[in-house]
This record gives sequence, structure tokens and C-alpha cells, in this order.
Amino acid sequence: MARRIAIDLGTTNVLVYVPKRGVVVNEPSVVALQVENNQIVAIGEEAKKMIGRTPDSIVAAHPLQDGVIANYNISETMLRHFINKVSGRIRIGKPEVMIAVPVGITSTERRAVIDATLAAGAKQAYLIKQPIAAALGAGIPIATASGNMIIDIGGGTTEVAVIALGDVVAASSARVGGNKIDAAIAVYIRKKHNLIIGEQTAEEIKKRIGNAIEPKKEAKMEVSGSSAITGLPESIIITSEDLVKALKPPLTDIIGVVKSVLQQTPPELASDVMDKGIIISGGGALLRNIDTLLTKVTGVPCQVAEEPEKCVVKGAGIAVEHLDAYKKSVLWARE
Repeated sequence: MARRIAIDLGTTNVLVYVPKRGVVVNEPSVVALQVENNQIVAIGEEAKKMIGRTPDSIVAAHPLQDGVIANYNISETMLRHFINKVSGRIRIGKPEVMIAVPVGITSTERRAVIDATLAAGAKQAYLIKQPIAAALGAGIPIATASGNMIIDIGGGTTEVAVIALGDVVAASSARVGGNKIDAAIAVYIRKKHNLIIGEQTAEEIKKRIGNAIEPKKEAKMEVSGSSAITGLPESIIITSEDLVKALKPPLTDIIGVVKSVLQQTPPELASDVMDKGIIISGGGALLRNIDTLLTKVTGVPCQVAEEPEKCVVKGAGIAVEHLDAYKKSVLWARE
């Protein structure tokens, strides 16, 4: 029975970490509902397969948008599903749950996360800022006086922060991440090739041939969708050069956030960041050559963390396991 649980409640994926067991759940944050009575048909992996393929009677939706709760009731049900999955339906006592939240979260959004977690069966809910959790999960010693910088590119948001003495010194976030990158691919393909593709296809293209800079060796991929002119099924060939052009707008937004945090950073900490470099975490860090691009535009060495998509949940897990040591980094919540 899990006494303490850490959850990365992401726009794209929900990851659950249990101390001494590691990451035990990594599933899409998607819920499929019956339109007529709002009854849940599927959650997670099963629901994601339904996106873009459902009849009118069923809708598959993301209950979180841009890193925060967009639909309270569905988010609560999804949380309960994952907490039950980890703790078992028959349990003595309720678990303490640590949730990672974006830096720019409002007090109303924060309250919604706490309320949904408690309603889903938590004894107590704690919140931790995503960049702090990501830094912990990436193995960065956050408690020292020396400055460390992290860029966490998630599904809905990009969080950039400079951390020293266990807390955030300078930070900024933008509601741009993996989902906006997928959308940019779909928009580009429609404009250039008159082909309409779904979000799952756009994500598949990003994973297979996506690149932040022009690669030395060009990659190609066949893509199928509906013709914007005839409405009939059609296939075209997409190149990595197309992808570099398609990804320029969202990557420019991410670069803007990184530069604004570097400009806010006190000189002493800026010197530390220059010496140590910047760590990139989150699922967006898996985009090929994102570290090369960010190094080039900032002039600061950047490197991708190990298992970047798991950094936030691992860090939240470390914080919930050693609550006393990380009190300063945790936003305390109600019982």
C-alpha cells in the first residue's frame, strides 16, 4: 500500500511515482466520455487510442489544458483512477499526494488542483513547482547557494527557472510545449501540402523526423490524411527540412522565455549558470538537437537530462519521500 505518492499531472501524460518503487504509471492524460450522460468509457492509454476516431456518442478529451485543470470533474475522476491503481481499491488510510504544478499557476488554479486531489482520495495534498521538481529529478543540488538553471518543456507549458537555496530566484513560463509543436506541424502541412492530419499523426511525425535544426542527413516520411481540396484520403512525403520550418514559431516562443529568464537572473547566479550550463527536461527535450539550438541562441551550454520526461515526477517523488528536508521547496496544502 502506497503511503506517499507523487504525481506529475501533465497536459499530455500523467506519471505516478511511489518511493522505493519508482515510476509506476505513465499514461496519457486523456478521458473518453459518453456524450449523453458524461459516463466515463476509458482513461489513459485506452482513451488516447480513441482520439480522432470516436463516433458522435463518445468524446475523447484532455481534462488539463496548458498545465492546469480545464475540466474539474473529469480531472478528479482521472486522479482517483490513478490513485486507486497505485494504492489498490481496498486500503487502510489515505495516501499523502505531492502534485507538480506550473510556476505561473494562479491561486484559483492551485485551489482546483488541491481540491481535486483531496476529492480523489488523498489524505493530504502538497504542491511543488515544476522547475524545482524537474531540477531535483535531474539530480541538480537545489539546496546550495550556487545557481542552477532548468528548462522544462512539457506538453502544455514550458517552465524556465533559475534555482538557488531550494527555491526559484527567476522564472517564467509560456503556454507552449509539445501540444503546440504538434499543432504547428499540422498547420504547416495543411498550408504547404493541403493535407489535413490529426493530432496523433502530427505527434508521430515529430517523434520520427522532428528536428530543431537542419540535420546533416535529411529524413523523409510518408504521411496520410484528408485532402483539404477534395476531402479524399491522400498520402504525401514530408522531409526533416519541412519540420524545421514548421517548428520555428513554437521554438521561437520557447527561446523567448529562456532569454527573458536569463535577463532577470542576478549577475552572481548568471555566472554560475554560465559555468554549469542549462539542463533541459520534459518530453519536449526529446526533440532532436533542441540542446544544440538553445546553446546556439543563448551562448550558454545546454544539455538534456537523463530520462527527461520523468524528471518532474522523480523530483516530486524525492520531495514527498523527504518532506522535512524539502519543506522550503514545497507549497503546503490543506488536509
